[in-house]
Amino acid sequence: MFFGRKNPFSATDAFPLSDAVMEFDDSSSAMVRPARRALDGMGPRSGRSAREKWLLAAGLMGLYALAMLGFCALGMVDLQVLAVLGVLVAVVCATFWGIFNTGLHKNVRHRHLKLAMVATALACMLGIVYLAPVTQILLAPFTFVAVAYGIFTVPRPTLLALAACMLCLYAGVVGLHYLEQQNNALLRLEALHWVALAVSLPAFIALMGRVQRLYRSLYHASRKIKNIQEDAQRDPLVGCFNRRYVLAALEEQKQLADESGIPLCLAVLDIDHFKRINDELGHLGGDEVLRTFARIAQQGVRGGDVFGRYGGEEFLLIFPGTSLLPALNTCERIRAQVETHAWTGLLKGRVTVSVGVTQYVLGESVLEFFSRADTAMYMAKEGGRNQVVVEEPVAKGDSQLLDLSISSSNAFL
Repeated sequence: MFFGRKNPFSATDAFPLSDAVMEFDDSSSAMVRPARRALDGMGPRSGRSAREKWLLAAGLMGLYALAMLGFCALGMVDLQVLAVLGVLVAVVCATFWGIFNTGLHKNVRHRHLKLAMVATALACMLGIVYLAPVTQILLAPFTFVAVAYGIFTVPRPTLLALAACMLCLYAGVVGLHYLEQQNNALLRLEALHWVALAVSLPAFIALMGRVQRLYRSLYHASRKIKNIQEDAQRDPLVGCFNRRYVLAALEEQKQLADESGIPLCLAVLDIDHFKRINDELGHLGGDEVLRTFARIAQQGVRGGDVFGRYGGEEFLLIFPGTSLLPALNTCERIRAQVETHAWTGLLKGRVTVSVGVTQYVLGESVLEFFSRADTAMYMAKEGGRNQVVVEEPVAKGDSQLLDLSISSSNAFL
């Protein structure tokens, strides 16, 4: 117990990783509250990258090309058809690469872009069928593959309209084959293929529409769950991480430091004379001071640092993979920004903050680590407030306090 404070890591703040520790990258930010996550130095992670999408599309085209190579090896398709297929693939890839490379895709809705890709694939396959009628054996299965590629993005009515257009073009190809060859046997065979596709393709799209609705329901449910998780990690008043999250993060970073030996620092920040602020502004005004302070502090931290409210007017700032000097510089920057901020309202004095910062000693407990930073913060309070005090550990169980006494009138470093 330090300065009459109770144990900060009580049973209610235990650190079982199974229910308390949240991952630091927090992939939920990919979909919710990107602005708040950016303030914490943890930018949102995108979903599937453009490279992965290209690899998927290229893989599907590669499967069709592989099947065509098999037909060529069996003597069913000549090399000219393969050459045409290669040209079509090259033109299509170059076109869509140009669209993505120039940023034109940003002006087009994702569903429209997916629709264009599916329509292009179907048109290219119909062109190959016109040149080599035997390849219509591949048309039906790869039509389903192409439609499935866009089923979760393109609306079902649009896919049905695209299927109708494709069937009309397929009927045109069948008619051209008959006009050119006058082959009744080929006409009957192609008509059977057309009828089979005309019956099965709309049914496939209709059934996949159910899967599409289920997918969207699961997606919305996932977003709600991620919103709940995000809210559970946030302090409802000031918007930064809450006590539970920041303590769990401290425990996880401590374990990481023990395993890897990377440095770890912790700062305790406490707003000076907050009772006076509440008396002058009232509790609503005091709440606004807390929100403003949290915003200033979050803008001052670096990417990867973890800032959260411990309770009342006290906040914690964790510096993963950071030695003492950079952490000290960040704390001083926050202190100076708080002091020079243009505080408005009925405040009779300025708003300042006292900060205690220390570095983790390998093998010590979280309580020892926290208590040393907390002690340094109280030393800053006793030394006149509005300053950063660092306790620089020499060895476990043997440390000394270095009171830098940094105030607004003194230059730092």
